[in-house]
Amino acid sequence: MSCVQVFVTRDITDFTRHVWEFLTSRPIEHNVLATVVATLTDCTDTPLFGWVEAGGSGKVSGAVLRTPPRGLLASRLSAEVADALMPELLDVDPGLPGVNGPQPTASYLAEAWRRCTGGTVRQGMSQAMYRLAHVKDPPSRPAGRARPADGSDRDLVIEWTSAFNRDAGLPATAVEPGIDRRLRDGRLFVWEEDRVVSMAGTNQPVAGVVRLGPVYTPPAARRQGYATALAADVSRRALAAGATTCMLYTDLANPTSNHIYRAVGYRRSGDAQEYLFGSAGGSRTARD
Repeated sequence: MSCVQVFVTRDITDFTRHVWEFLTSRPIEHNVLATVVATLTDCTDTPLFGWVEAGGSGKVSGAVLRTPPRGLLASRLSAEVADALMPELLDVDPGLPGVNGPQPTASYLAEAWRRCTGGTVRQGMSQAMYRLAHVKDPPSRPAGRARPADGSDRDLVIEWTSAFNRDAGLPATAVEPGIDRRLRDGRLFVWEEDRVVSMAGTNQPVAGVVRLGPVYTPPAARRQGYATALAADVSRRALAAGATTCMLYTDLANPTSNHIYRAVGYRRSGDAQEYLFGSAGGSRTARD
């Protein structure tokens, strides 16, 4: 293996100084990492950061972060980088619960973890990455309108965000800080007919890319076109405000959500995969 240097830290300033340019060089594939870094005040436990540089050059070739209780989030990286990075991460955080990232990166890190620990790996959610540069009008629009959420919506969107996280299988965490930040920054929107029936959030722009999410409609209001119309209007608003591209992730097991976004102009641009780690089965073989 060629010479690489591995860095693991809990210092966000150090991580950002070394890795930000690398993250923004691929603002779609690295969007989640970049936006998480920008909002880490919401994390209740100390995050973990890691990155790899080519020996001597200082050029970053991969990065990860973890905000407990969630697993690793990974940038695009090679199998070689995954093999170098994983033992160092496990020295600091031996209880890694899993990894999520673009493919094939996620599979490289999962395999590196399995070799290091002898543990078991199973697939979690499989996702598609979608991107959009021009909004298509939905084939039909429901009654009502999109508007920015405000303080009067706070309790409802907290309830819906918690429901979204449960549906996605995410660890239970406090959602209030994130909701309050989105409300303050004008990054949460609702569709209102005679009542509020759907919501959509956006994240901070990263190199001209704005990621939508979460998008949620409660079961009783689904299949009425609310989420489709809201996604179109929120995406159009982001582009009008200066974004060059909108993006989002969908659960590949949910055909409805994939249809919603294709209907307004989103096109699939890649895949991401979650892997969940089981109990370790043996010694840290990669370090022996």
